[in-house]
Amino acid sequence: MSPALAKMWVAIASMVFMFISVASIYISRYKAKNKTIRFILAFIAYISMILAGIIVIFVVFSGPTPE
Repeated sequence: MSPALAKMWVAIASMVFMFISVASIYISRYKAKNKTIRFILAFIAYISMILAGIIVIFVVFSGPTPE
């Protein structure tokens, strides 16, 4: 697997983390009734958004690939 293709998969993983974050924060704010479930879903949302941000920073600042 070329470095450019590996970088693409890492960027797609970041988008998946962002989707998980949006979905879980939506469920925790509008659909969940139990406070414990709301807290757990919000915690998952914020952790996945932080991971997505770290991955995006890595992809952007690692520069272009030579292909």
